[in-house]
This record gives sequence, structure tokens and C-alpha cells, in this order.
Amino acid sequence: MSFSTLGLSEALVRAVAETGYTSPTPIQQQAIPAVLNGGDLLAGAQTGTGKTAGFTLPLLHRLSTDAVGSKLTSNKSPRAIRALILTPTRELAAQVEESVRVYGKYTNLNSAVIFGGVGINPQIKQLKHGIDILVATPGRLLDHMDQGTVDLTKIEILVLDEADRMLDMGFIRDIRKVLAKLPPKRQNLLFSATFSDEIKALADGLLDKPATIEVARRNSTVEVIAQKIHPVDRDKKHPMLAHLIKSNNWHQVLVFTRTKHGANKLVEQLEKDGIGAMAIHGNKSQSARTKALSEFKDNKLQVLVATDIAARGIDIDQLPHVVNYDLPNVPEDYVHRIGRTGRAGATGEAVSLVCVDEHQMLKDIEKLIKQTLPRDVIPGFEPDPSARAQPIQLRSGGPGHRNGGGGGRSGGAPRNAGGGNGGGNGGGNKPRSAGGNGGGGAPRTGGNGGGAPRSGNAGGGAPRSAAQHRSGGRGR
Repeated sequence: MSFSTLGLSEALVRAVAETGYTSPTPIQQQAIPAVLNGGDLLAGAQTGTGKTAGFTLPLLHRLSTDAVGSKLTSNKSPRAIRALILTPTRELAAQVEESVRVYGKYTNLNSAVIFGGVGINPQIKQLKHGIDILVATPGRLLDHMDQGTVDLTKIEILVLDEADRMLDMGFIRDIRKVLAKLPPKRQNLLFSATFSDEIKALADGLLDKPATIEVARRNSTVEVIAQKIHPVDRDKKHPMLAHLIKSNNWHQVLVFTRTKHGANKLVEQLEKDGIGAMAIHGNKSQSARTKALSEFKDNKLQVLVATDIAARGIDIDQLPHVVNYDLPNVPEDYVHRIGRTGRAGATGEAVSLVCVDEHQMLKDIEKLIKQTLPRDVIPGFEPDPSARAQPIQLRSGGPGHRNGGGGGRSGGAPRNAGGGNGGGNGGGNKPRSAGGNGGGGAPRTGGNGGGAPRSGNAGGGAPRSAAQHRSGGRGR
């Protein structure tokens, strides 16, 4: 099957061909005709399956070939926003908008991306001129709505990308505020890597008789990814990682840490070992994050160390290696992390360095993915069999801290995240409500360790699920 058989315009097929893609992936084969039909869609797609093109291509087709789009003579004339794509993180928003521009370059449509962490005035100027397709993170979009600098009354198509991640990061209230301002008659597309009860509830309230597509087993890990566990003592993780990188001659390695502080520290250690590394997380400025990601994508940077804020915002063809330096607190994040490799049919390797403190986390992950991961003890790094587990929160920012760092909503006006545990709000406008959500994950119940939780105790109580604070901020 080729893209030309899916009903896309010649302009789009030409643009796709120039990117080097010849055959649509399974999610594209099913999603593109469904979106072209004009109905609502609920799609479950494993990360790395090509879902971005699955909604951007038919969206571009519909807007460029209908009565309004056909009358456009250039991409510079004033126009109203007709499509809105919401994403959880800045990196993913930038990635999606880039896809819109690449695929739509032979149409007369234009697009813009807005997120926090950067100045709002250039965004206001761009929105004032008029755009067809807006890609946004929920927080910064609400800032524009509050200031009256964005008009959503002409929206015809709404896309919620990585909807499960947005809910995990506490964006449900923001999303509802946005939905309340949209025209009731519109096409709704909801894409999610996993289907939780919350996602089902959101879909039930948002979608009208949707077509349903699911191209991978729920919470599955891509079969082309080789996964293994390296047992190791907690104080030997850094030497082991350096050993693996050097002895295997790894040149492009994405490493995940649990905390921002841990990411920064690991970068310093790797640099001392002569291994080029940079960190990307919620406390980094947008320019620093963009620079690190760009150099990593261009293969100029050997190691990119990231917190979970980057788990779904990095799209790199042929990324060979992902390392879980720390296992994630939430088992589903393991799936999202390792999904950065093995993309679009390529093979990849996911390695996890697991110490005695993380054995329960490993059990939870294996239960979720329904497989026992192979253990490989590296000679010279054999773990001490008598070592006893320590509470992870004591090593991640102090008592009651699971992730040791806030990050707010990536530079904008946090509505429910005041400072976080040991982190900032990322700068920007004054918060609308004080309080600190531990790692930015906005737990729904339980304590936040230093702020006013939505419910529960204010001194570091148990969040919704085991340590559901995240270290990436609210991804604004």
C-alpha cells in the first residue's frame, strides 16, 4: 500500500515522498481514512508507530481541500484557526508542528506552535496575523485565552495527542477549560499510547460515536526492542554506564534518570570520563533544551540525559540505545521511555541498570508488560548479595520527596503547581494558586511534600499511585 491509495491530495503525497517514506504504517493505514471520513476517532498506538503523520496528513488534506482551504492563494493571508492540536510537552509540540510544516509545505496552509518557557509576545504577534493549525501545550494556551490573544471560535478539528500523558501530568482541568471555549460542532481525535480508565472516561465525554483503532497490545513494548536488565549496586551505576558506553562503542545514547538533580550530576560525571553529555529536563531553559536535543538528533552529542519530560518528546530515527539509569516510579513510563528506540520498524536496545532499591519497581514493570526481562550481570560490577534496599525518596531530595524537583508548567503561570519539591516554576508569570506539586505530576490525592495538595496531607503523603510525582514539570 502507498500513501497515494489513502485518498490524500497530490500535494501531501509529494511532500511525504520527499521525506523518504513510501509505505504507510499500520496506524496510518487505519487512521488516515477514518479522519478523512470526518468522524471522531479514538486511537491507541504504541509510541514510534508513526501516529503523528496518522493525524497530521488527513487534517492537512481536509483543511486544504474544503471550501475555505481551496480559496487560499498563499499561506500568508489572514485566516482563522481551524485546527487545534494539544500536546503535553514543549518538545512534542515542536515536533508535531514541524511535521505539520513539512507535510503541508505544498499547500497554502500555515501553522504555529505555542508553549511556555519562552516569551509570549512573539506568539501573540504570530496569532494576530492568523494561522490555520495551532499546536499548543495546555498551560500556555490558557495564558493566551486569559489575555484574549487567541480565538478558538472557528475550530473545526481538535486533536489530543498523548492524551494519557496529559492526564498523568495533571492537565485534565486545563483541557476542560479549553474544551469549554471550542465550538460544539467539531471533529475530535484522541490519540493515546495507553488506555486507562481515565482515558476511557475522557473519551466517553469528548467523542461522538468514534471509530476505534488500536494497533498494539495495551501497554506492550515494541517487539523489535531488545530489553535487558543489568543488576548493579546503587553506587556503581555511573561507572557501569561509562563502561557500557566505552566498551560497546555507543555513539548515540538516551539515558533516563529519575530526578533533575540526578541528570545534572550524571552529566558532570560522564564529562569527567571524557564522554560528551548534556541534560534535558524541566529546570533547563527552552533554549538549552532545544540546543541539547538538536545536537543529539544531529549525532553531535554522544549522550543525552533526560527526565521523563522527554519520554514522549524525542523523535529520532534509528536511535540505537536507551538506558534506564533509574527505573521510573510509574511502570507505564518504562514503555514510553524505551519506545524512543525501535521506531518505525527499526531495531533498538533498551538497557536498565537496576539496584536493590528498585526490585519492586522492576516487578511492577514486568507485571505490566507481561514478560520477565533477562538479567545480565556485567563482570566487575557484580551486585553485593547482602545489600539492603533503601527508601528511594531519601535519595531523591529529602524525606517525602519522590522526585525532588518541581519545574512548574515550563515557564508559564502555574495554576496548581507552586514551586515543587526542591525545584522552581520555570519562571514566568505569577502563580494563580500557591502550593507545590512534588515532581510536577499533579497527584490527585495524597500529599505533595511542601505545598497544598488537592486532597490529603500536605507533608509528603502517598500520591495517587506509588510515587506518581514526575520530575519533568507539567510540561508546559
